[in-house]
Amino acid sequence: MSEIKMTRQEKKERQIAEIQDLMEQNGGIVKTAQLYTLGMDYRRIQTFVEDGVIERVKNGYYAMNYYKKREEDILAAMFPDCVLSMESALYCYHYLKNRPFKWTIAVDKNTSKSRFKIDYPLVQPYYTEPEVLQMGTIKISFGNSQMSVYCKERLICDILKYENRMEREDLQQALRAFIMDKDKDIAKLLEYAKERKVLSKVRNQVGVWL
Repeated sequence: MSEIKMTRQEKKERQIAEIQDLMEQNGGIVKTAQLYTLGMDYRRIQTFVEDGVIERVKNGYYAMNYYKKREEDILAAMFPDCVLSMESALYCYHYLKNRPFKWTIAVDKNTSKSRFKIDYPLVQPYYTEPEVLQMGTIKISFGNSQMSVYCKERLICDILKYENRMEREDLQQALRAFIMDKDKDIAKLLEYAKERKVLSKVRNQVGVWL
């Protein structure tokens, strides 16, 4: 019995369904190489972009309904190797009430800077040594996924180390919130303070209230 051939429209609909499944498996955003695994070539991808089926997020990245996605879901999908830091991490811990204008993330200093040139969401990368990047990281629920963030104690040391990067009001609000946090670990805070070379700042700005 001969196989029933699909029409061009049926082939297109099947491929769109395959793209949707692939995107669902990858947090809503896929790379060009991943689309190639579906038997697509660059010309076919271009056709889907021109038809409005998929959107080019940036060079090499594609999504569906990109601007309707939550910022958290986009960050988790595009920057799984990065760590939420500074204001973004403070917001996740509810140490800051208002979500920052830009998402601040720590990245390996060897990471390509072009990765962060996107219009939405706005991202502020901080480049750091690989061994420092992973110090004190934990995983938290972030949108519909998970993302790395610095533990509270490492985070407080960082905002004191780089306090010139923050609004004074945000810094004070975050320090007060940490001091009132019943789950803080002072021994761990002092350990990270030594590692991050901010022991005197921690003692002066946090220790006096404990």
